Amino acid sequence: MFQEFGLSQTILDNIEELGYAEPTHVQSQAIPAFLGGRNLVVTAETGSGKTAAFLVPMIQRLIDLPLRPKGINGLVLCPTREIALQTTGFAQALGRGTGVRAAPVYGGVGYVPQEKALSDGTEIIIATPGRLLDHLQKGNADLGHVSFLVIDEADRLMDMGFLPDLRKVLRYLPGRRQTMLFSATMPPEILSLVKTIMQDPLRIEVGQVAMPPEAIDQTVFPVDVARKTDLLLALLRGKISEELDTVLVFCRTKRRAERLTNDLRRAGLDATAIHGDRSQAQRETALAGFRKGKFSILVATDVAARGLDVEGITHVVNFDLPEVAEVYVHRIGRTARAGATGRAYSFVTPDDRSSLSRIEKALGQRIPRFTITDYVGRGGAGAGEGDDPGGADTRVVSSTATRGGGRNGSGARPVASWPKSGSSRG
Repeated sequence: MFQEFGLSQTILDNIEELGYAEPTHVQSQAIPAFLGGRNLVVTAETGSGKTAAFLVPMIQRLIDLPLRPKGINGLVLCPTREIALQTTGFAQALGRGTGVRAAPVYGGVGYVPQEKALSDGTEIIIATPGRLLDHLQKGNADLGHVSFLVIDEADRLMDMGFLPDLRKVLRYLPGRRQTMLFSATMPPEILSLVKTIMQDPLRIEVGQVAMPPEAIDQTVFPVDVARKTDLLLALLRGKISEELDTVLVFCRTKRRAERLTNDLRRAGLDATAIHGDRSQAQRETALAGFRKGKFSILVATDVAARGLDVEGITHVVNFDLPEVAEVYVHRIGRTARAGATGRAYSFVTPDDRSSLSRIEKALGQRIPRFTITDYVGRGGAGAGEGDDPGGADTRVVSSTATRGGGRNGSGARPVASWPKSGSSRG
């Protein structure tokens, strides 16, 4: 229970209002360690509750600081605008009534509101490295009183090329501080960074790192590349399985995400998009509309693969299969969060065979196939089942068996009766 951590009653009330009853595994280990003054290096599976694992102890420590200096006392560095905004909203909810304020700093918007937040004594700043560095170089921010630093999604910060900016930002910080670093993986570059910025960190590893939660049912749909949009429309309309309620669809490129969104809208579906070519205002509007149910379908590039925290995403669809297993895990991890269940569907063309093989090898399991013959070309499904069509985890039906709705149709089984992803582990 959160009461066991010695948190203030105000924080406990805020946690209860947010609907959290018991701490997750990563929270159970990280919160007391950080409250005890330790530096932490944390790896944990997606959806494990890591944001609260660093915000709760940071806010509590700031409350406890005697003669807390005015200005920035806590700094959270993260890779994307969306993560910065989400983390700020969570920090503001957790800090309500405590006197600890939080504000975001990120690119794509004007400088003036951020300059005000940086100068008026905001205690926690949640920032992307590039924009924060701009403010530092302009003299708009003073990090000399930062007592607590969190580096979130460290591996993605490096993947996005932020390591040079990150190192420059760190030069503005005092040497005496408490640091917590989160990363899904621990490549040599991050281990090297840890050695330069932390002393005697406690290493916390929770769950199966870089593995999807067991609560996600995974299915591969073999498909001809020219029929992918048709297959997606059939799924969204409930013609193959159950109707899809709140759906996150991943595309490989910004152009394809925009084109697919327009195709879905022309088909009468309430879809919106989020990708790097959209302005920050457009991205925020799309995300807010998806959260509130104005849009039931969000089409995204991998800008939404990590950190996107939207309750109730029932399905993730990989319209384009990623080439890297880690990206696959983060994508499908947007569903089945906070104890819920979810389903992940991946469209696999003949050109995706090697990518699927790499993903399955990393997962240590074969993902069940569901083939609808009208959506695959003459060359076969292209998902690896052509060599063993009788596999126990393979379903092959004709499109006529799915017409009229999968839930009441006479042929294709509803998704709920398909093989569980865990059934083929090992």
